[in-house]
Amino acid sequence: MQKTEEKISQAKAKLLLEYPYFGTLASKIDVIINDDIEAFKSDGKKLEINSDYLQNLELSEMEFVFANGAMHASLAHEMRKKNRSGWLWQMATDMAVNDMLVQNGLDMPYGAQYRERFSGMYAEAIYAELKDDILRNDEDLEYEADESDDVQSDNQEQTPQELEEEILQEQLFAEEAIALLESKMHKGEAPVTIERFFQLNDFGKIDWRNELRMALDPYFRDDYVVMPPSKKLLYSGIYLPCNISQTFRLVIAVDSSGSIDEVLLNEFLSEVNFLMTLVQNYQIELLVCDEKIQSHSTFYSGERLEVNIKGGGATDFRPVFHFTEENFDDLKLLLYFTDLDGTFPKYVPDYKVKWISSKEKKLPFGTLIKLDQA
Repeated sequence: MQKTEEKISQAKAKLLLEYPYFGTLASKIDVIINDDIEAFKSDGKKLEINSDYLQNLELSEMEFVFANGAMHASLAHEMRKKNRSGWLWQMATDMAVNDMLVQNGLDMPYGAQYRERFSGMYAEAIYAELKDDILRNDEDLEYEADESDDVQSDNQEQTPQELEEEILQEQLFAEEAIALLESKMHKGEAPVTIERFFQLNDFGKIDWRNELRMALDPYFRDDYVVMPPSKKLLYSGIYLPCNISQTFRLVIAVDSSGSIDEVLLNEFLSEVNFLMTLVQNYQIELLVCDEKIQSHSTFYSGERLEVNIKGGGATDFRPVFHFTEENFDDLKLLLYFTDLDGTFPKYVPDYKVKWISSKEKKLPFGTLIKLDQA
C-alpha cells in the first residue's frame, strides 16, 4: 500500500501541474488525517480526510479533494456566513465549490457533496433552497435556526480575540486567492465559472499594481553565472554559463503610527500579502515601525503573511533606514507603506526607495507610488 504522505504529495504535484490555480492554493493548506469522519471535509482552515478513504481514491480524485479544500480556504467562511446556520452554510458552499470543480473537468470522488439541480448557483442561493428543503421536512436533513450564535462547534470555545484573528487570516488568504485569480484572468488561465465565488472589487481595490510590477521586475530576474558551468555541452569541452534563479531580498516597511487608521493599515497589509504572491523565489524582510522598530519578520517563498501590528506612536522613518543598513547587505529595493507624515533621514540611501502612500507629498529622495483609495 502506498504511503499516505507520498500519495498526498503526488496528488498535490499533479494538481499543481494540471490545474495551477487550484494547485497553488492547495499547497498552502494543511492536510489532517481524521478517521472519525467517513470521507473528507474542509472548514476553510484545514482539510481533514479519512485514511482508508484516501487510500481508495485515485490520484485524479485526490486532486478534486485538494482543490475542494483550497477553495474553502479561499472563501473566508466566517466573513461570508454572517448570521446563517454554520453547518448548512458549509454544505451550501461545498455544493457550489464541487459544481465548479466538476465544470472544470476534475474527477469527483464518491462522498463529495453534489446535486445537479444546484449547478451554476451561488452558495447563497443554494443555502436558501436547502433551508426550504428542510422546512418541507426533507428526511435527509435536519434544520437549525439561523442565529448569530449558531456557529461551528470548533468556534464555541474561541475568545472574541481569537475569532477576530481567524477572520483576519481568512481575509488574507482570500486576498491571496483573488490576487492569484486576477493574474490568471489576465493570462486567460482562470478556471471556468469561478467568478461567482469572488467579487473582485471587494479586495485589491488599488490599481497601482502594474506600476509596482514594473518597479520590482529589474530586481528578481534570473541571472547567468559562469560557475558552476552548464552541464549541457560540458562533455564536449564547451563551457557555457549556467542560468540560475537567485533569491530576491525585498525589504518592506509598514508605518504603524497613530496617524494610520485601521482601514489604511488593512490596505497596507493586503498589498504586502499580494506582493508575496507576485514575487517568486523571494526573501521578504517585513519591518513594522512608528517612531521605533516594533517588529521584524522574515518570510520566504511559499509562506503566508502572519504579523502582529503594534505601534500607535509618532512617525519617524529613520529607524527603518538605520536598521536596514545595519542588517541587510547589498540591498537594492525598499518599499515603505506610509501616509508620509513623519521625519525623513537627512541622507540619501544607496538603494532604491519606493514610498507607497494614499497622499502626495514632496519627497527628499525615492519615488512615490500612489495608492488609490477608491
